[in-house]
Amino acid sequence: MANVRQKALTKVFGDPQKKIIKRLEKRASEVNVLADKYKKMTKKELREQTAVLKKKLEKKGVTLDSILPEAFALVREASDRVLGMRHFDVQLIGGMALHEGNVAEMKTGEGKTLVATLPTYLNELESKGVHVVTVNDYLAQRDAGWMGELYDFLGLSTGIIINDASFVYDKEYDNDAHDDPRMRKLRPVTRKDAYAADITYGTNNEFGFDYLRDNMVQDVELLRQRELNFAIVDEVDSILIDEARTPLIISAPAAENPESYYQFAKIAAKLSPDDYILDEKRRSVALSDNGVEKVQKLLGVKGLYSPDHVRLVYHMDQALKAQTLFKRDKDYVVTNDGEVIIVDEHTGRLMQGRRYNEGLHQAIEAKENVAVLQESMTLATVSFQNFFRLYSKLSGMTGTAFTEAEEFQQIYKLDVVQVPSNRPLARIDKEDLIFKTEKAKLKAVAEAIREYHKDGRPVLVGSGSIAKNEMIAEYLKKQGITYELLNAKNNEREAAIIEKAGEKGAITLATNIAGRGTDIKLGEGVKELGGLVVLGSERHESRRIDNQL
Repeated sequence: MANVRQKALTKVFGDPQKKIIKRLEKRASEVNVLADKYKKMTKKELREQTAVLKKKLEKKGVTLDSILPEAFALVREASDRVLGMRHFDVQLIGGMALHEGNVAEMKTGEGKTLVATLPTYLNELESKGVHVVTVNDYLAQRDAGWMGELYDFLGLSTGIIINDASFVYDKEYDNDAHDDPRMRKLRPVTRKDAYAADITYGTNNEFGFDYLRDNMVQDVELLRQRELNFAIVDEVDSILIDEARTPLIISAPAAENPESYYQFAKIAAKLSPDDYILDEKRRSVALSDNGVEKVQKLLGVKGLYSPDHVRLVYHMDQALKAQTLFKRDKDYVVTNDGEVIIVDEHTGRLMQGRRYNEGLHQAIEAKENVAVLQESMTLATVSFQNFFRLYSKLSGMTGTAFTEAEEFQQIYKLDVVQVPSNRPLARIDKEDLIFKTEKAKLKAVAEAIREYHKDGRPVLVGSGSIAKNEMIAEYLKKQGITYELLNAKNNEREAAIIEKAGEKGAITLATNIAGRGTDIKLGEGVKELGGLVVLGSERHESRRIDNQL
């Protein structure tokens, strides 16, 4: 319906995207005019320009918008000299879209990490702090270490916030334990020092949890964060749409007998499909009349739903959900040491430290017959949706946003700007193939891999769950085909696996974790063979996740 309405409006008023891009192209030409001015400057003169621009901002009538061309031209020239990377015009347009508080949709490989430096620098000229939000600890460290050199050259400090650690970029510091040279200049500091930096990189989880922690402290000196001024959210669709309602929870242990969970896990395992009414679409389950009778018999009670048995009903509901709705290696994994860890349904990543609430996590632990950890009492909670709406200005970037444009506008008042690619898209998209059986599909996937592999082309195979991912792996193993496996169980090697996925003859099987934010560079001779082949082994729950793959 929304698409029909959009087409009708476009017919009458013209394509709004084209109008936005035309306006931003005009502004990009203003940046280009200034290129020679900054090219002629010495390194010392370039460094001094941050103080010059801050001084300008103090004058009446001077705004960030009015100094944008100078700030962008300065960052572009500094980046060229320091990093050897010069922003293309389309990257200037992407930076302007972010500065104006939009979602910039930029295709994979268009350099979003570099694009973010433009609005980050411009907005930090007000000295209120800028947060750059990434989806995992690796990207937060990599991007900050990489771009920190540029910010340092321009006289700005860079902080990094990750799980259980925080750093600042320090060009004098050297940690040669890191394989990645971009991370060697990250010096450990306190949380407060990392937030005091001009620009702070971190994950959505850590920014959110630190906000909750700050709201629980008794002394103002213990506050970590300063004002929530401007945030640029990378992979914005994943964080603000997919995980929007995910609650961040700080909790404390509450007294509960673990034996009750084991007792009800055994009862739930004895129930047959006739004993409950299951609605997988709505993710709900309830006992049928037949099931109520059976449970009453097993418990030796009458009137299960009487006020006297509230605790029994609570345990039974959670045990039934754990048994019927939550699947191992899809919704959660069980580690070798018996820990139940949730798998993020949207990103395929393990959600370390997160637990289902209201006793559900304990019910799953009992179902898997591992140690049942104490139930928790919530002390503070906030959803990502509510947290990110606290920022004075919010923007984001991703390769896949336009399908959710209406939601971005309704919830966050963010418009989606489709930034054109620097070069025409070379990818060839083929039609879906549909098979009668899973076995026939797996056979066809294996055959396709074998054919491409014979020519030396690298192949990336995407699947919707760990279970399917491992099923394909098992099938290839039987066929004698060597592969690299990537899912939430080994996601600490995510970047290393994905970086090599473009090498000649590489076969990579991945869930929708898919190394977001990590470049796949083609190996020698791969381009001549036709490039990387991406096979989707199944459709995901949303078209956007298919597009991400």
